[in-house]
Amino acid sequence: MLEDVPIHGSRLDAKNKPPTHQRNLSLDFRHVTGANGPPAGCGHQRNRSLDSVLQRIPEDMTPTSPEGAPLRIPGDVPAPRLALPPEVPAGSDDSGIHTPPDSHDEERPTPAAARSRESLDSGNPEDTDKPPDPPDIAITQCVPFTTTKTITATDTANHKDFLLRLFESKLFDMSMAISYLFNSKEPGVQTYLANKLFSFPHEDVDFYLPQLATMYIEMGDVAEVLRPYLVHRCKQSADFSLRLAWLLTAFGGDAKRSRATKLRDSILAEEIRPAARRGHHRAHSDASALRLATPSGRHLGDLASGRAFDSGCLCGEQCSCGAPRLAPQTQFLTALTNIGRRLASVADKERRNGRLRAELVTLDLNLPARVWLPLHKKPHYVLRIPPHAAAVLNSKDKAPYIIYVEVLETEGHEPLPPRLLPPAPPAPHSPPIRHTKSEENLVPEWPSLSMYSAMDDVDNSDCWSHDDEDACFQMCPPRTCPAPDCVSQLSVQSMQSVQSVQSASSCGSRESLAVGAGEVRRRLVDATAAPPANAFKHDPHDPSAVALKESWESKLSRMRATSPYGCLAGWRLLGCIVKVGDDLRQEMLAAQLLRRLQAVWELERVPLALRPYEIICLDRESGLIQPVLNSVSLHQIKKQSGKSLRAWLELEHGPATSEGFLRAQRNFVHSAAAYALTSYLLQLKDRHNGNILLDSAGHIIHIDFGFIFSISPKNLGFESSPFKLTNEFVEVMDGENSDMFAYFKILILRGLIAARKHCDQILHLVDTMRMGGQLACLRSSSAVSSFRARFHVGRTEPQLRQLVDRLVSDALHSLSTRLYDNYQYYTNGIL
Repeated sequence: MLEDVPIHGSRLDAKNKPPTHQRNLSLDFRHVTGANGPPAGCGHQRNRSLDSVLQRIPEDMTPTSPEGAPLRIPGDVPAPRLALPPEVPAGSDDSGIHTPPDSHDEERPTPAAARSRESLDSGNPEDTDKPPDPPDIAITQCVPFTTTKTITATDTANHKDFLLRLFESKLFDMSMAISYLFNSKEPGVQTYLANKLFSFPHEDVDFYLPQLATMYIEMGDVAEVLRPYLVHRCKQSADFSLRLAWLLTAFGGDAKRSRATKLRDSILAEEIRPAARRGHHRAHSDASALRLATPSGRHLGDLASGRAFDSGCLCGEQCSCGAPRLAPQTQFLTALTNIGRRLASVADKERRNGRLRAELVTLDLNLPARVWLPLHKKPHYVLRIPPHAAAVLNSKDKAPYIIYVEVLETEGHEPLPPRLLPPAPPAPHSPPIRHTKSEENLVPEWPSLSMYSAMDDVDNSDCWSHDDEDACFQMCPPRTCPAPDCVSQLSVQSMQSVQSVQSASSCGSRESLAVGAGEVRRRLVDATAAPPANAFKHDPHDPSAVALKESWESKLSRMRATSPYGCLAGWRLLGCIVKVGDDLRQEMLAAQLLRRLQAVWELERVPLALRPYEIICLDRESGLIQPVLNSVSLHQIKKQSGKSLRAWLELEHGPATSEGFLRAQRNFVHSAAAYALTSYLLQLKDRHNGNILLDSAGHIIHIDFGFIFSISPKNLGFESSPFKLTNEFVEVMDGENSDMFAYFKILILRGLIAARKHCDQILHLVDTMRMGGQLACLRSSSAVSSFRARFHVGRTEPQLRQLVDRLVSDALHSLSTRLYDNYQYYTNGIL
C-alpha cells in the first residue's frame, strides 16, 4: 500500500494558494506546454529535452493529482518504477520533483542518444500524435489524469526509434544518406543527416558532390542544413572549394542573386577561407626586410609576365599573408580552356597541332607554379607541360586536345624547384645579381614567341644541355643535408639558377648547346631501328594516333629521361584531355553510374570490367577528362593496320592458341559484356568505332557518353539496338556457337541480377539530378521510370535468361547498327 505522502507541495496549502507546479501523469510534457507555452498559473517551464528529464526521475515515485493529493493505484497494478543506468543520478531540476542539488549537474554533457533524438524531433515540436521514445524507458499507455498508466522499463538499444537506429547503424552509408536527404521533408531529419555528413570519409562525400550541389540549388530547406558542411569543407580544401564552385556554375540557374550564385561568388572571392594563423608578430624592421623578398600577385593571368600563376605567397601549407588561394588555379585552367577555344578556329588539323605547341610554349614559361590538375587526387604541383608531347584529338567540329603534365607530388609545404628557362641575354641597364634586393629582378627577360614559331616541328623537350644538368643537380641536393627555410631556399635556388643561365648566355660558346655523346648515340639508334609491326604511322588527318599508340611505360621512361625535373623523387607524369564546346554534365553523370555499377559488380563478385574515368565540369561548355591510357580506338586500328579486330589481337598478343591471346580474349569478353549491359541500362547512343577503344590488355572501353537515356544524335532515335554487338566482336569470341559466346551471355545475366539487387543505389543518382531540368537526357517525363523498368525487378531468373538471349540476338542482327556505321563512314570518315 502506498503511503499518503504528497510529493509536490502540501495538501493544507493546496486550497489556500494557487499551485506553483502541476504534474503531468502521461510524462508527455509537450501537450502541457503546447505551442503557446505552459498553462496559466504554472510556475515551471520545461527547459530540457524529454530524454534528460526521464533519465533523472527518482526510482521511487508516487504520482499525485493536480491538486496535490496522492493518486491511488489499484492493487493489481504495480507501482511504476523507472530503471535507470547506474551512471545516471536520480533527480531532475525541471520535472517538478524536489531533489538535492548536484554540484556537477551543469557540467554533465547531454548523452549522444539524447542529442540525436533532439535533432530528429526538433522539426515537429507541435506534433503530439506520437510521443517521443526516450532511450531508457518505454511508455506503453498514456491516459488522462483520472485513469491508470503503465510504464515498463526496457533496455535502451532494443527500443530506439527505428529511423534513428538505422541512421546510427554500421550499414548506413553515404548512398542512404543522400536518398533520405532528398526524400525526407522533416526538418529534424534533414538537420540530422546534414550533421551526419561530417562523420563520412571525404572521398565518399565527394563522389556525391554533384547531387549535393543540385539539392543546394533546387531545395531551399536542404540548402540551409547543407551550408555548414559545405563551408566547413571549403575552408579545409582549396580543391573542394573549386569543385563546388564549378558545379554551382554548371548547374546553377540564370538568377543573378540565387543562393547558388551567392555561395559561388563567396568562394571565388575567397571570402570563405581558413582563418589566419595566430603566432609571433614580427617587428617592423623584420617585416620591412621580408617585404623586399616577398613576391606580389599582381601578374596573375598575364602569361607574358612569367608569373601568371604566382600568388606571391611563401607561407607554405597554411597561408597567413592573405595571398590569393584560388586565383592561380582558376587562371591556370582558364588558360587551358582558352587554348581550346582558339584552336577551334583553325581548320587544318596539322596547323592545329602547331598552334597548340606554340600556345603551350607560352604557358610553360609560367611554370613551375602552385597549381594542380583536379583529375589527380594526390596533392601535387605542376612542374612543366612539354609542348611537343601534346596533340589535338580527332574531332570534326571541336578541338579537344591531350596534354601530358609533369607534376611533383608533395605534402603541400615543400618549396617549388627553380624555373629552368632558355638562355637569354641580360636586359640592358639591369643591375648585377649580387646587388639585387627584389625577387622580381631575378627573372630574366622572357624570349619572344616568334623564336618558337619556326621550331614547331623540332622536339625541344628532347634537347638537354649541360646547363640543364647543372640546374638539375642544384634542384636535387643530397638528402643528408638539412632542408633550409622555404623562403631562403627558394630565393637562393632561384639566384643560382639565374646565375647559371646568365653565365651560359654570356659565354656564347657552342658547348652550352651541345648534347652528350650518349644522347646522340641513342637518337641514332632510335632513328635507324625498324619500327615494330604494330606501330602507327603519322596521319595528317589524325595526328594524335601516334601519341596514343605509344605505351604509357615507354612514354613515362622517355619523358622522365629528357625532363630537367626527372631527378626529383616526387616526379610524376599525368595525362589530361581539355574539351571545350561540349556539355560534359551528362558525361559526368554517366561516369558516376559506371563507377557505381563497377562497385556493385565487384561487391557481388561478378567478373565484369568497366573502365570509369574522371570528368570535371568547369562550366556548361568546358571541362577536363581523364584519358584512358594504353588504348586506341577501333577506327584507328582499322585505318592504321587494315586488319580485322581478331587479326589485330593476334598481332598484338600472339596466335589464337597462345596464352597471351587467350588472356586478351577473356578480357575482351569481360569488358564487352559489361559495356553491353551498361549500354542497355543507360541507352547509350552514338556508338561508332571512334567512341570505342581497345586497350593493350584486350579490354573494350566505351567513351563519349553525351547521348544517354532519352536523347540521341540530332534526336533522330536512329540507333534502335539494345547495344552494339557486331560480327567482329563475335569473331573474337570464336563464333556464336562457342563457349566464349555462351559465357558472354552468362556474364550479362549475372551482371543484370547483381545490378537490380542494388538498383536503388543507382536510381537515386539519376532521380536527384533530374531536378531543375538542367540535363537534356532527363527532361523526358518517362526517363527515370524507363530506367527503373530496365532493371526488371519483377522478373524471375528464367525470365531474365530469356530476356538476355533476346537482347543479344536483337543486337547481333540489328540493321540500325550497320546503317549507323555506314553513315559515320560517309560523313566523318570513321571506319
